[in-house]
Amino acid sequence: MTVPAHPKQQSHRWTKEQIRHARSVPLAPLLLKRGLKLLPLNAGNFALEQHPGLLIKDSYWRWPKRELAGNTIDFFTKVLHRSFQQAMEDITQA
Repeated sequence: MTVPAHPKQQSHRWTKEQIRHARSVPLAPLLLKRGLKLLPLNAGNFALEQHPGLLIKDSYWRWPKRELAGNTIDFFTKVLHRSFQQAMEDITQA
C-alpha cells in the first residue's frame, strides 16, 4: 500500500517560463511586503537597512561586501535563506 505524500511535502514543478518570470520580478515591492525597510538612493537604486551595503535595482541586487549578486530568486535564496521552492512560492504569490 502506498501512502500519499502530505500536501505540504509535495513539491511544485515550476516551468522554465515561471522561473524566467520570477527572476525578473522587481524586488522592491516584494521586500516591502516582507517588512524590509528600503532606503532610496540615486538612479532608482535602494539600500536595505537590515543588510548594510546591499543594493537593489529592479530585479537585480548586489552586495559587494559579501561578493554576492543576482536576480530576484537569488535574493530569496542567498540573502533571505529560503529554499528554491520557498522562494518561488514567495515570489509568485506576491
